[in-house]
Amino acid sequence: MSNRIAPKLLAEFIGTFALIFIGAGAGAVVGDGVGLPGLAAIAFAHGLTVMVFAFAYGPVSGGHFNPSVTVGVLAAGAMRVGEAAGYIVSQLIGGIAGALLLRAVLGGAETGLGTPALAHNVALGATTLTVTAWAGFVIEATLAFFLVTVVLSTAVAGRAGALAPLAIGMTLTLNIIMGGALTGAAFNPARALGPMVATGNFNDAWLYLTAPIVGAIVAAIVHTCLARLVQQRTPSPGAARMPAE
Repeated sequence: MSNRIAPKLLAEFIGTFALIFIGAGAGAVVGDGVGLPGLAAIAFAHGLTVMVFAFAYGPVSGGHFNPSVTVGVLAAGAMRVGEAAGYIVSQLIGGIAGALLLRAVLGGAETGLGTPALAHNVALGATTLTVTAWAGFVIEATLAFFLVTVVLSTAVAGRAGALAPLAIGMTLTLNIIMGGALTGAAFNPARALGPMVATGNFNDAWLYLTAPIVGAIVAAIVHTCLARLVQQRTPSPGAARMPAE
């Protein structure tokens, strides 16, 4: 392992480890059936964790902490395949390690350790809703699309400057407030896989591992197309200008 990639992989491991230990830990501690205040607490636990560690490790690794973000950055042409593979392995290991430590400090897996799950008979207004696998896939892919879009438009494109971690953390928070009661709002294969390994519960694992990747690739395609359209519409500095008639 080269000296250049090692700090990046360590940063991704620590950031993902913290996201699962704090974010999934908040889900385990707060639990289900606590309404919007509890869901907001879980959402902010995730969003603030990503924000502070992106501030801390953004200059080192970019602060992905999510394989779908790494895939999106790769698909947008902003990193190399080998580097992306190393990031994803570090993130998955960090997620599993965070969940295993969470299981140890909570005395077992009985709390669920924040494992995401599709909602069954959740009360929504005057009705109840059971989220199907198809609907769950769409929700997880859409939430990942939003997150990766913000990452590419702020951190990668540099439009938000030093405030990129704030924008990314707030996107994570808003996503979970909307989708937390429906799918658990993981939209992060490492966030889903860690608690699944620690609890032995792999229900709908295919959905939580693939949907965010699909959303990330779509986000990268849209980002690239928009960037090309903006370039085509922006005249070059040396272009000749026609005199006013």
